[in-house]
Order: sequence, then structure tokens, then C-alpha cells
Amino acid sequence: MTMKERIHHRLERSRAPSVKNWDRRPRADQTLGQSASVDCGWGRLLFGQTFSDPAGIARALQQERPGTRDVALYLNEPHVVLAQAPQDLFLDPSHTFRLWFERYQSCQRRPKGFHIRLVNCRADAEAIQRLYISRGMVPPGADFVWANRTSKVLTYWVAEDEQDGSLLGVVNGVDHAAAFDDPENGASLWALAVDAQAPYPGIGETLVRQVIEYYLARGRAFLDLSVIHDNSNAIRLYQKLGFGRIPAFAVKNKNAFNEPLFMGRQPEADLNPYATIIVKEARRRGIGVEVLDAEAGYFALILGGRRVVCRESLSEMTSAVAMSRCDDKAVTHRLLRHAGLRVPEQARFQALDQAEALLSRLGSLVVKPARGEQGAGISVDVRDPKSLELAIGAARRVCETVILEEYVEGHDLRIIVIDYQVVAAAIRRPAHVVGTGRHSIRDLIQAQSRRRRAATGGESNIPMDEETSRCVREAGFVLEHILPEGQVLQVRKTANLHTGGTIHDVTAELHPALAEAAEAAARALDIPVTGLDLIVPSVSEPEYVIIEANERPGLANHEPQPTAERFVDLLFPQTATREEFS
Repeated sequence: MTMKERIHHRLERSRAPSVKNWDRRPRADQTLGQSASVDCGWGRLLFGQTFSDPAGIARALQQERPGTRDVALYLNEPHVVLAQAPQDLFLDPSHTFRLWFERYQSCQRRPKGFHIRLVNCRADAEAIQRLYISRGMVPPGADFVWANRTSKVLTYWVAEDEQDGSLLGVVNGVDHAAAFDDPENGASLWALAVDAQAPYPGIGETLVRQVIEYYLARGRAFLDLSVIHDNSNAIRLYQKLGFGRIPAFAVKNKNAFNEPLFMGRQPEADLNPYATIIVKEARRRGIGVEVLDAEAGYFALILGGRRVVCRESLSEMTSAVAMSRCDDKAVTHRLLRHAGLRVPEQARFQALDQAEALLSRLGSLVVKPARGEQGAGISVDVRDPKSLELAIGAARRVCETVILEEYVEGHDLRIIVIDYQVVAAAIRRPAHVVGTGRHSIRDLIQAQSRRRRAATGGESNIPMDEETSRCVREAGFVLEHILPEGQVLQVRKTANLHTGGTIHDVTAELHPALAEAAEAAARALDIPVTGLDLIVPSVSEPEYVIIEANERPGLANHEPQPTAERFVDLLFPQTATREEFS
């Protein structure tokens, strides 16, 4: 064995996961500042190795500020810390990973469509706040991020879309050496979040590499991170980059945000995201929850002597008559037209020659089943007789009655109306992929579908059906073509989330005329909770046509708007705070 190999072998042995090697109590000759912590906005990071005794760590955790989520990491004796306050603390079910920087292998391939940079304006801080909320994470607060933009301890990086300047991802780094003169000379990565609707692959990896290379350049020895034990996708990424497990454990407080981590699997764990968001809000208010059929999204909310059965956002407060009006698209169309609201021209399919005559007169059609949901059987912008016949067949597989509707160009706008008031509005965009110059369109669609399923709990997926093939053909490609690098290809015409579409909040930009039309439509249908689909040239202009009304809109798609809060207000108004009515 050469001298270099012997040195490497001794280094590996010194880092082996043993009690001796990972005893983090400071030696007498070390000058660690006692009880070191870093405020990260979302909570404090407590460095357990700097505390003199387990009781001190427990006391510090018990001083957690309301609305935050403290983490005590690098605990030499986590079981002893828990014993100090077992009623308040729990062992976090997360793994700690470490990358020794001498093992890191850089990547020469640069990302396409986005770039990584530091926070440089107040708008970045506000966008970071929205991104964390949308991913269900405790946000640090825009003021906090902006105040720490030049900090030597905390550093924020963002991924920016080169097309429109929107933020697609964020990550936070903590420099241990700057925080408390760490004798181990380390750093750590926290709060990695990527927009669930980001169109480009590799955003998370690129953000992690940025943190690695930053602290490597600053002369740090390693980078640590904590990841929940069952996040297999993230763990695969970290292992790919060279991270390995280390025996470092974290203790946290038993608070409302951490409840799923220490309470075990609850009955509502099998509910989909649209039911879960309502159940969480109900539990927050002390309303009882009874899961009736998790697979179908049925649950009951109970408070005092009142019990309301819901299927996601459809509750007993929506009458059978109102539901039937929304269920039949032709009935919806007639009621809205009679109420003086603008709707596109529409006809029921009777025969192929009748449909072709309507296509010839209007130039382009939307073909859809009279009954159905989640975009099933809908074909948009049908322009030729062959595509028309195929579209009618696809719609008939969902419902025997088929609607032929004038195709109106514009943005697909979803407005949520609860208790006859607009609560949220969002532009929905059809599924698209971005070329890599190496992968076929089919492979790109499948990869995008995997990302969308992972980000939405399996709710969003791009179907590999005739409608997708038609959209690809109309763009001049077939599914086996290699899409040129950087080229954006729209692979669906419908913007439904369930067919791979994305949704982008525009509540603050909504023109008053559009809000008034949505509220008038809800009153015409006499439905207390609905999602109105409009086609508009711009959300800031008054022109519109209403194309559909949905009796069971997905409230989880509109965070951070308070859709679940307003829904529970409707069912149990006595639990609403005074501010919620102002």
C-alpha cells in the first residue's frame, strides 16, 4: 500500500460511523461558543454539539416561537434530550446526509431555460415566500429573506426562468464556520424547493450543485443536509451527487406543522390533495373529521351537533339541482346565456354532416362530452373533418351526448367562487415539454408526467392518447422525433391539471368585470361553491366567454389563496375569525 493509499485509508476510518468518531462533545481545548443557533426564518437551527447538556437543548426547543419550526441537529445523545421533555419533543424521522468536498465531481453540462443567481430584489423575497407556501413548507418571511440577503451566515439562491423571469426554485445555505467558528469547518443545505409546475428538468440538482460549489470555493470541508426518510427521489439525487448517510439525528417540537411526523399514519392520509387541504383546515379549527371513503374523497366534518358530508369541495350545501346544472354542459350553457352572460356558440352533435357544416362555418371547434370531468374526452381547436370525427369518437367514449362548441382563442381562466364571492383566480396553461436535443418527444412527455405526478400526489399526468398525438402532429412532429434543445412544444390543447396542465395565480390582477361575471354565474346556477372556466384575452381586461362551471373545483390548486379557509367558513361560519369577514 502506498503512502497516499494509507493516508486515504486512515481518513476513511476516521470518518466511519461509530460512536467514538461521532462523539460531538467539544474537547477542553476547543473554544466553541456555547448554545449556538442560527435563525433561518422558518425556525432556528440549533447546533446540538455546542450545548453543554441535553437539558439545555430541550429548554431551547421549548422556547420555539409560534409559527416557526426549530430543528436541533448534531445531537450526541438524542434519546437523553427526548427524556427531558417527552411530552413536547420527538425524534425527527429524517436522514442526515454529508458530502465531503474532496469526493465531489462537478458537472460541465449547463442548465437550459433557467439560471441560478442570488436574491437581488424585494420581489425575489416575496416570490420565495409564495413558492415555499405553495410547496407546503414553513416560509421564512419575505422581510426576513430580504434583511439577510447580504448575510455571511445565510445565503439564498434562486432558479430564474430565462423566458419570463419567474422563480422556479430556491435553496438556503448555512455557513457553520461563520455562524459559530465551527472547528469541523462545515456548512449545510436547507429548504430546497422547486416549483411543482416548472417545465425544465434538473432545477433541484442545479441548485444543490450551486450550494456545493459555493462552500467548496469558500474552503469548507463538507456540506450536510436533512431529508425525510421516505423522500426516495431526493435521496437518489443526493446519493448521485456523492452524499452519504451519517449518524447525526435531529429533535423537533410537537407542533401543528410537525404533527404528521410524530402522530403516525392517520385515516385521512389516504385522501387526495383536494380533500386533504380541507381536512387540514378543519382540524386546525378543532372541527372533527371522519373519513368515509378515502379513495373517492368522501369525509364528514363534525362540530357540536352539526355534521356535513363532503366529497372534496362538493358538500351537502350544494343541492342536487345545482349539481345537475353543472353536470350537463348544455344546461349550464343555456342558464348562463339566459342570465345575460357571454358564452360561446354551441350545438349538440346530431350527425357527422351537421358537425362538418358547423366546422366549415366557424373554422375551429371544441368537441366535448355533455357530461364528464377532469378534461376527459375533450378535444380543442379541431380544424379538419378527420380530426373532427376522431374527436367525436373520443367524446362519445365518455358520454353518449356530445357537444360541439365554438373555439375561442385566449387564456384559460379558472375562477373559484365560494358563498357567491370570488376567492381565487388562476390562468391554466396546457401541458408542454422543452427539448433537450437528446430525447424523443415521447420520452420528454413521460419524464414531464413523472415530475407532474410526483408534484401533485398523482393528480396530474399527460395522457399518451390520440389527442396528444394530434397536438404533436399539428406542430409538425411525431412522438418519436428528437425535439431540438430549448424548443418548447405544447402537447395538449386543454389546460386541465389532470391532463398535465399547470395553474398560475392571478387573483390580484383580475379585472372587476370578470369577478362580477363569475359571481353572477354562481347565482344563476344557484351553487355555493363552483369553479368557473372562462376564456379571456387578458385577466386585466373585461372581455370573456364562460365555457364551463364545475361543482367540485380543486381547492388545493389555488394556494396561497385562502380557498380551504373560505370553504370551511361556509360550512361552519361560527369558526371564522372576525378578520376573515373583513
